[in-house]
Amino acid sequence: MVDEGQIKEQEMGLKLEWLDSLDEIMVGGETTLADAVVSTIVGIAAQEVEGVSGLGTASVRRSLSKLIGREQKAEGVESEHGKKEAIADITIKVVYGYNIPNIVIDVRKKVATRLLDICGLVAKEVNIEIVSIDFPDKLPGNLE
Repeated sequence: MVDEGQIKEQEMGLKLEWLDSLDEIMVGGETTLADAVVSTIVGIAAQEVEGVSGLGTASVRRSLSKLIGREQKAEGVESEHGKKEAIADITIKVVYGYNIPNIVIDVRKKVATRLLDICGLVAKEVNIEIVSIDFPDKLPGNLE
């Protein structure tokens, strides 16, 4: 009489050998990214650009929003995306003395590159609003 456990073990052994012989295993499924994930990537990428001192809204707008009870979403970044493309709206603060048009170009390039490299998304639009200028001697970490 043949033991049923032995048969299952032999079948699994054959299946494992077959899997080991494959160079690549294709597994199906669907992957979705939350908007917060895309917004985080966009925000980090924007802050990697020299001359960008931070993200977020100007202090006056932030104060007014809190007064009327309208909280800002992710600080300084909003994004929408589909399966292939993304649109990002970024509010940034820049350091005084840097060329703003060059910063904007660099931010768009950096964001588009990071979205493509990390998420496989094409940046359809990267809209940028400059909300304030920070002075180098007033930035955190600078002592007088």
